[in-house]
Amino acid sequence: MTQSTRTLITRGRVGGLAALVLVGLGLAVGPVLARDAARQQAPYFPTVREWQRQTPAAAGFDAAKLADAVAFAIANENPATKDMAVDIPNTFRREAPYNALIGPTSPRAGANGLVIKGGRIVAEWGDTARSDMTFSVTKTFLSTVVGVAWDRGLIRDVHDTVAGYMPANVDLFTSEKNAPITWDHLLRQTSDWEGELWGKPDWADRPVGNTEEERRNRPTYAAGTHYKYNDTRVNVLALAALHVWRDPLPEVLRREIMTPIGASSTWRWEGYDNAWVELDGRKVQASTGGGHWGGGMFISAFDLGRLGYLYLRHGMWAGRQLVSRQWIAMARTGGVNPEYGFMNWFLNPGRASLPAVGESTVTFRGNGQNIVFIDWERDLVVVVRWIRGGNALNEFLGKVVGAL
Repeated sequence: MTQSTRTLITRGRVGGLAALVLVGLGLAVGPVLARDAARQQAPYFPTVREWQRQTPAAAGFDAAKLADAVAFAIANENPATKDMAVDIPNTFRREAPYNALIGPTSPRAGANGLVIKGGRIVAEWGDTARSDMTFSVTKTFLSTVVGVAWDRGLIRDVHDTVAGYMPANVDLFTSEKNAPITWDHLLRQTSDWEGELWGKPDWADRPVGNTEEERRNRPTYAAGTHYKYNDTRVNVLALAALHVWRDPLPEVLRREIMTPIGASSTWRWEGYDNAWVELDGRKVQASTGGGHWGGGMFISAFDLGRLGYLYLRHGMWAGRQLVSRQWIAMARTGGVNPEYGFMNWFLNPGRASLPAVGESTVTFRGNGQNIVFIDWERDLVVVVRWIRGGNALNEFLGKVVGAL
């Protein structure tokens, strides 16, 4: 290109006539403009070291209203003790003596959270870098590694019976009652699996009846016909997934998801003290699906925000499809319980659960009110930790979306 040509192009751009000048020079304008447009429209992804921030106004928020939402979350912190070793057995005291802890705990931080719009942080409060217990949001990580196994063909069909994937010496699904259970049943908490795992009987978790005899003789249901939130059965899913991957699930999660999305090194997926199995000649600790008896995912709001943003972008991260769109579509489909998709994907049909936000939104929920909220229509992820129960979550999220 001659000096005169470069001058003409520069002058044309300054004068707003770049297209005319380029056409006059016989250059292709369309592909250049298309590439520029694509770059402008490509979603932003935070790097390992940097997560961009944006002012509320630049992100389309009323700054005063968003500040009011944050103040509400702080003012409505969970009032229970921050000592989880005390709080957990107390929360599940009706299950005594089966409410005894068998996994690690740690004291928690105060209220904290993030509002993420278009991938950029527009609000932050509290100690968002601290790795705290996150209870049943652990189930979302569990369903994620099961989903990646399905994507890889390690699980051929979610409607396959799980028994066919287990080694001969594992009797989780050998009984007449448990043999028909499929991956779909376990993911949707409709398996009605019967038995004991890690010293916790299925009937002791959120028990039906007042006496032990009544609880042991609970009503039973055919697999796939009855929804019951039950952490013993979730741990059965985790153990089954371990036998499919043949690697500890925290290692699978780190390799397949957390490292690619740039998560920190501070998260931990803790198991129970007695949850050890022999796998290919080595001792491996099985993972848990929550913190009901200690353990589960210890993680920061920042890393939870990355998980939420991965799913906001339909399983894609910086050009890599880490979780398939097909899996996410299944996870967002209700079953016997229309408000519950796959493991810990809480849906909002008819706005029954969260009237203040849209029907297409999803929340990942953990005890003590640890929440990841995803709103595809508003390009929004919200992480709110340690907010009180009752209507506080609905009111808080209503204030956030109302600030847009």
